Amino acid sequence: MDDIVVGPLDLAERVDDALAVQALAFGLTAEEVAVRRHIVLRHLASRGARALGATTHGGRLVGFVYGMPNDRSHWWSGVVEPYLRATGSEGWLDDSFVITELHVHPDFQKRGIGRALITTITDSAAEPRSILSAIDTESPARGLYRRLGYRDLARPVHFPSAQSPYVVMGAPLPLLG
Repeated sequence: MDDIVVGPLDLAERVDDALAVQALAFGLTAEEVAVRRHIVLRHLASRGARALGATTHGGRLVGFVYGMPNDRSHWWSGVVEPYLRATGSEGWLDDSFVITELHVHPDFQKRGIGRALITTITDSAAEPRSILSAIDTESPARGLYRRLGYRDLARPVHFPSAQSPYVVMGAPLPLLG
């Protein structure tokens, strides 16, 4: 990771670069990218939203994370709340910092960039815990989240228009090293 710098990211200014990384990492179509662009820009207007980027020394964005304090009035909370209630985990929606998106360009994965992004953004959170949703499959991302202290709170979670089921995970802050 010596050639990568993790730091504050003006996500509104670099939204297209970030979504290009997400499209490669997550396999998004051009149509899905257009929808996500609108969502990202809307999220950035939320109280406490912030982003970090991982860039090469030349300024190429190769990873990003953004999140915000959870707000029960947001769409995501409304979708996951019944699933969390069913497992007795609804309280995780309060006083939590949500990792909204975390993506690393496939050519730069397995170098500690995702870990650096998520731990750096949560280290500055005022909330005592963090929550996120991930595709409910045994992936490198899920493995990373578990190593950082996240545990499954509810699964399977079905988001409208998502083909795959998701899992909601939560961890106390600070995350494990």
